[in-house]
Amino acid sequence: LMDYERLDFPTAIESLARHAGLEIPRVQGEGPDPRREQEPLFDVLQRCSSWYQRQLRAHADAGNAVAYLKQRGLTGVIAKRFGIGFAPAGWDNLLQAAGGTAAERELLIKAGMLVTRDNGQCYDRFRERIMFPIRDARGRVIGFGGRVLGDDTPKYLNSPETPVFNKGRELYGLYEARQARRQLNQLVVVEGYMDVVALAQHGIDYAVATLGTAVSRAHLERVFRCCARVTFCFDGDRAGRSAAARALEVTMGL
Repeated sequence: LMDYERLDFPTAIESLARHAGLEIPRVQGEGPDPRREQEPLFDVLQRCSSWYQRQLRAHADAGNAVAYLKQRGLTGVIAKRFGIGFAPAGWDNLLQAAGGTAAERELLIKAGMLVTRDNGQCYDRFRERIMFPIRDARGRVIGFGGRVLGDDTPKYLNSPETPVFNKGRELYGLYEARQARRQLNQLVVVEGYMDVVALAQHGIDYAVATLGTAVSRAHLERVFRCCARVTFCFDGDRAGRSAAARALEVTMGL
């Protein structure tokens, strides 16, 4: 698994134990296992992802989202591969669908899917947006990026930092790239979610994107664990060229 899935040793052991239905022995006195405490967050985020995908297929207001994806040249096949979904307009759609109990609402808040007002009431973080689930190395949903359809800002909104999501370390599309090509020879680092998906639509299925942050040492360490060649392909404006130059500096410093 370490070679084939590019996993570190603890993650490989955890994956094997899960498939075999075995408990991993723990040394007494270690305290609670943080990975076990994270499992409910993975579960609730996967349920959110499935719910968003159902809204894209069936919600009465999903037409604009579908039209936008088609306008960008995406097919239903590629949308399904990346798990793209739709967050309808409204303050409490996800809350009503997945937050029926106090415990469920608390999980949604901890996972970054609900925002708490000063008066204690909650509302959906993502509204009227195309939803891109962000997956970790094992394919588990750890967060989301949402592209606005209306006039709200920002244009792209990411999940906040949570116990399972650190945007300074994660790369969107890396899991999908590894699923498409078990032996990755190279990766192309682009600027956004739609760039990754659109390139995959046209056969370039080895693109990844940072999550609204500059390319970091942690990003590149993950890239070079997968392959030996990386290409930065950012926008051609001043900001894109500057970001590419900074990325090159970080790369040379490894």
